[in-house]
Amino acid sequence: MASTQRTHPIVFNPVPAPLAEDAPSLRLLSYNIQAGIATSQYRDYVFHGWKHVLPSADRIRNLDHIAGLLRQFDIVGLQETDDGSLRSHFLNQTEYLSLRSGLPHWSSRLNRDLGHWGQHALGLLARTQPLNIEKHPLPGRIPGRGVLLADFAWQGQSLRIIVSHLSLSQRARRQQLTRLIELCAEHPGPKIVMADFNCTPDNADLQKLCNQANLKLPADSPDTYPNWRPNRAIDHILVSPEIVIESVEALRFGVSDHAPLAMQIALTPPDSPHLQANAS
Repeated sequence: MASTQRTHPIVFNPVPAPLAEDAPSLRLLSYNIQAGIATSQYRDYVFHGWKHVLPSADRIRNLDHIAGLLRQFDIVGLQETDDGSLRSHFLNQTEYLSLRSGLPHWSSRLNRDLGHWGQHALGLLARTQPLNIEKHPLPGRIPGRGVLLADFAWQGQSLRIIVSHLSLSQRARRQQLTRLIELCAEHPGPKIVMADFNCTPDNADLQKLCNQANLKLPADSPDTYPNWRPNRAIDHILVSPEIVIESVEALRFGVSDHAPLAMQIALTPPDSPHLQANAS
């Protein structure tokens, strides 16, 4: 019996006011959008596989649906976007989502250039302008993984956001996580890593990233894959100890084979007893 697509109506809030640097909390989203392809069962990988290289009539409609979700957030990290190829109607999908969602500041990092057949990329959208943007490659036997990094002013501090998508191979993923540790170490302030890690929270290398980069996972990591019946937590948002995780949720949404991962956070004041207790 074919499984049904796991969706329910989404009620979109009006576009929130522009984010101020002293905003008390931030709404984050990390989402592997699968280049705007709707996937509702495993057999779609076979019967709809052509959508990964050729344009489809429903792709723009899917992107518009995603944009309606994104407008509820302040900072969004995207994986598996397309920078403009045949399959995406030669649209830069990150730019398109920026325009349609009302998140005015965007950047993308081309990870794998397949010419007209695919421009595999990472994307970052934000309600406030970043102070700095950097794009880095990640190691691996097969090139095509990278990091999109942005620094923002928030609560009087510089907040570093890192967006990435790691390899399926454990060996390559270990090398990539080591590089993420280095990029986190370069920044003394609060940090957030938003990625499709392709591994669960108990993975030893992911735990090493948390320990050596001084990051934490939520107490319970929501399952995000497969979107139609999630049973694996492989998409994660990691934050510094001084960041309070107010809520985290894998959203019910019918585009991509991954569920979007939403998190709301607040920043603990530097002199907070709670933060000092964690550091001791």
